[in-house]
Amino acid sequence: MENATVETYKILEVCLLAGKIMLQSGAETYRVEDTMVRMAASFGILETHSYVTPTGIIFSADGEEPTKTKLIRISERSTDLKKVAMVNSISRQISSGDVQLHDALVELKQIDSANITFPNWSQIAAASLASGCFLIMYRGGWNDFLPAMAAGGLGYLGFVKFHRFVSIKFFSEFLASFIIGLLSLLFVKIGWGHELDKIIIGSLMTLVPGLLITNAVRDLMAGHLVSGLSKGAEAFLTAFAIGLGIAVVITFFKVGI
Repeated sequence: MENATVETYKILEVCLLAGKIMLQSGAETYRVEDTMVRMAASFGILETHSYVTPTGIIFSADGEEPTKTKLIRISERSTDLKKVAMVNSISRQISSGDVQLHDALVELKQIDSANITFPNWSQIAAASLASGCFLIMYRGGWNDFLPAMAAGGLGYLGFVKFHRFVSIKFFSEFLASFIIGLLSLLFVKIGWGHELDKIIIGSLMTLVPGLLITNAVRDLMAGHLVSGLSKGAEAFLTAFAIGLGIAVVITFFKVGI
């Protein structure tokens, strides 16, 4: 009886760790719940219940013994689809019987502690290049390609650096959009840039919460109302921060500052 209880808690730990990694890395709510349920079923627990929100996961297992329930808190969220794919791979291996409980726990802990994100310089370079490409996509001129790259790259650099000191993303996103708006305005003033609106729009696209908006809509359509509304609210705050930063720059420009 005691060994069975310990085994059940280990299974819950594995499932919750997998869900935590996926949720922190930008996975949809339905995918997190489905992965945890499938993993538990592969280990012999068929009756499970999960409740996933962007800030926490509750997972319980029913059986012959009293119901076992565990809660895990999600305090940080980012976008790391590689970790989501790695957890999905482990889940498939568990379902096929290729990975046992102890090995799965070890591998998940390694994924959780691993820092597999791209270094800051490559993220900033990618943001810079993407800004220029977005400008062209929105029918901007090639003569504004370099100004958009510079504004987008420096704006994203400000976002990364400021976010190290202030954990609230709203202020980091506001500062990044403010830098982008200010640089875009400066480039047009000195004659290096030509179409202010195209430069700003192209440079801002790297800050737009596209994955968050997609997940919010997907969760709402799947019936996960709490997760969908909370992700939608988070996306709205990001959009508000971006718009506010640009609005401040444009307002100062109109009054001659």
